[in-house]
Amino acid sequence: MDVLSDAITAMRTGRSHAARTRLRAPWGIRFQQQQGAGFHVILQGSCWLLPTDGEPIALGVGDVVFLPRELGHGLADALTTPLAEAVPEYEDGSFPIGRVTGDGPGPRAETLCGAYRLDQSRIHPLLAELPDVMHIPAHVGRHSSLRGAIELLGHELDTAPGPGADAATLALLDVLLLYILRAWYESRPGEPDTGWGAALRDQAVSAALRGIHQHPARPWTVQSLAAHAGLSRAAFAQRFTGKVGSPPLTYLTWWRMTTAARLLRDSDLPLRAVAERTGYASEFAFAKAFKREFGTAPGHYRKEDP
Repeated sequence: MDVLSDAITAMRTGRSHAARTRLRAPWGIRFQQQQGAGFHVILQGSCWLLPTDGEPIALGVGDVVFLPRELGHGLADALTTPLAEAVPEYEDGSFPIGRVTGDGPGPRAETLCGAYRLDQSRIHPLLAELPDVMHIPAHVGRHSSLRGAIELLGHELDTAPGPGADAATLALLDVLLLYILRAWYESRPGEPDTGWGAALRDQAVSAALRGIHQHPARPWTVQSLAAHAGLSRAAFAQRFTGKVGSPPLTYLTWWRMTTAARLLRDSDLPLRAVAERTGYASEFAFAKAFKREFGTAPGHYRKEDP
């Protein structure tokens, strides 16, 4: 496990979806706000991204745009083109995996678009600090893994479904999300020396974070985390808090509770087992900590969680 993958896994709900879209100008599409994140990759031609808040962004071939909290946006061939509502086909607000086409008399554009269902009620701080719109311009020779994932996903959506097509598409969507986030952090070497981008680049802090994520049940202390990171206790506590934005044990508790909520949601493990996996010696101590964090008992949370 790694911190970036865990942050995404903790928030994932429902099914991802994607479509390869071919349109001829004039065309414009409005995407409504939803509980998730969306992306667009420009495969051919050019267009404009129209955020709900902020200035329009010109997009060209190879550009990637990611919206980590889908607040609603438009995509159009020109700033003056009216936008037609994108109508989802499924009850959960998603679109079919496959191809969407449209014809007009003007220049052709081709995009690869998709969305992820994310639980925004308990967003990981790594994702919470991302801007509403992340534009990753195309640069020759950069982000080769991201480009490879785009090519594979685009090919999967552009051919007749073969054996395992559904599983392959969903897996590629997961990979694409990771590569988008990795490319974003890699493309910002001059960012401030605080925040999660800095935390992931810091060898000592990232070592402590990996330890917490891989072994949340360990009886971690600030001293043992500092030893794991290879720093003195004081130096580690100061560096961790400065970059992550919370003290080590505060983040440990947050991650334990996030892990517990996921186990309650996605498994049938008894409460005692959930408590043990998240570092609590007794079911009572776990239930008390969980209720303090979520405002409800773990058993009640499990029954009510959709």
